[in-house]
Amino acid sequence: MPVAAAKEERLRAQLRDFRSVCVGFSGGVDSSFLARVAVDELGPDRMLAVTGVSPSVSAAQLSDARTFAAAYGIPHLEVDTGEMADPRYSRNAPDRCFYCKSELWNRLGDVARVRGLAVLVDGANADDASDYRPGTRAGQAFGVRSPLAEAGLTKAEIRALSRALGLPTWDRPAAPCLASRVVYGLSVTPGRLRQIELAEEIIRSHGFVEFRVRHHGSVARIEFSPAELNAGFASADDLARELRGLGFERVVIDLEGYRRGALNEGLAVVATGEL
Repeated sequence: MPVAAAKEERLRAQLRDFRSVCVGFSGGVDSSFLARVAVDELGPDRMLAVTGVSPSVSAAQLSDARTFAAAYGIPHLEVDTGEMADPRYSRNAPDRCFYCKSELWNRLGDVARVRGLAVLVDGANADDASDYRPGTRAGQAFGVRSPLAEAGLTKAEIRALSRALGLPTWDRPAAPCLASRVVYGLSVTPGRLRQIELAEEIIRSHGFVEFRVRHHGSVARIEFSPAELNAGFASADDLARELRGLGFERVVIDLEGYRRGALNEGLAVVATGEL
């Protein structure tokens, strides 16, 4: 914690140097911590948390963002984003996230200019550099800063610091957008995103906490966390029946379980055209 505390102080000092910020706010662990620290350091008149709203954002995620902002006095704005209308996004090549984030930061840039906020910031942390993240290039094109990463804060440190602040997000599972569950090469559509959202609601209703439903067209592939994998097998029959009711022909459980960056394991396959 002493090391993490020193990094937190660097973060706070940097936010003060920015003077005012527009935070890309998903309501997840990282952006929630960043928004809380930003409102502490800058006050509600010099920061704004903005959430992009589209079919790729689940209702549960949006509700979490609203609840957190209200609980901590964080000014919060929701803006509709139109990435679904961009064929470069919907075709779902490995660079899909670049077009999504370009749309998001374009909208947030407009908000920042109207509100007189000096710096666009996101919740990327120091661990994110190890994964394939084309959205980072989009942020760079719009001058977005990543103060958590710049302070050297890792995910584990952000969770520990969030816990010390009493934030309910400290142990929340990662929750990237719904489109991140669609296998590359399969087009992203509102219908498929809705299938994923409903499937994950069903699994959550069975008491599972950390998992993903990967959309492979007619097949739903469930990744459970290692701690929940055995329970997933025990519930397999019920889950298969309920998910087939959403239109999936087959439901399978991934034997390797949930792991960070699993979608990107198929990049070499996509590159060869073997979809």
